[in-house]
Amino acid sequence: MSADSWKLTGYASKPVIQAALLAHDELEEWDHELVISGSEIAEDRPQEWVLDAWFPRKPGKPEKSALAGLFAGDAPKFTVARLPATDWLTLSQQGMEPIRAGRFYVHSPEHPACAGPGITDLIIPASQAFGTGQHETTAGCLAVLTEMKRRGVVARNIADIGSGTGLLAFGAMALWPRALTLATDIDPVCVPVMENNCANNGVTCGAKAGELTLVIADGMNHRLIEARGPYDLLIANILAGPLVELAPDFADQVPPGGHLVLAGLLENQEASVRRAYRKAGFRLAARLVNGDWSILWLRRRLR
Repeated sequence: MSADSWKLTGYASKPVIQAALLAHDELEEWDHELVISGSEIAEDRPQEWVLDAWFPRKPGKPEKSALAGLFAGDAPKFTVARLPATDWLTLSQQGMEPIRAGRFYVHSPEHPACAGPGITDLIIPASQAFGTGQHETTAGCLAVLTEMKRRGVVARNIADIGSGTGLLAFGAMALWPRALTLATDIDPVCVPVMENNCANNGVTCGAKAGELTLVIADGMNHRLIEARGPYDLLIANILAGPLVELAPDFADQVPPGGHLVLAGLLENQEASVRRAYRKAGFRLAARLVNGDWSILWLRRRLR
């Protein structure tokens, strides 16, 4: 439960707000207490978007200027509203409908399991971490992993970087149950979230094959991540900017012939991400566009 917070809201066209989100991704310095999100206003108005920004205190001129600066001199007018003390993330995830992605059926505990043949049931409750399966990138990754398995990809050592709830790691473990699997996140709050989700989904925490190792780390910067590598399957559903920065680090830990699944990038950010990974020695194996988001399956070149 959080204290009172504040919300800034501005309306603009889809290209304008997507350009602002891209500008935000490319900033090296940003007040991380100022959280932003962009989305379409309604399904029947796909070109009309809203940008929301949340701040734990009443925003002053510096916060408003930082937000306006994302728009290259063409910022919309922002309204400011005070929000009551609420666990906004959990509230926003209440009542989420189950989704089907690849061979996976993802639902919260409030919804019954799906007992159909060939379906893997995953339970992910509303929590303080991201990655519930509702977002196009998470669902897209599950679909791509399913397709990789169908095409005969064998994974013996897996890392899910920026795992959040652990959902993608659970999916990979269901597809390759004998693999060593590691899930990381930069936010310490994700450890109890992932431990709880492991219990809900019958996943054992540990360091052996078929178990999930949990690590708090910034990117690949951890001795255990380095010691457990190289990884023949590395998954990263984060943001375009960090994906570009991490390309050399991922290349160091994925051997020739190894696989990457990258997500968290808008379709108009795909070119810059693919450029970075071409330089790092990867080629495109397949791509999936889910909504406005691209999910990339890359393979490390043999030479």
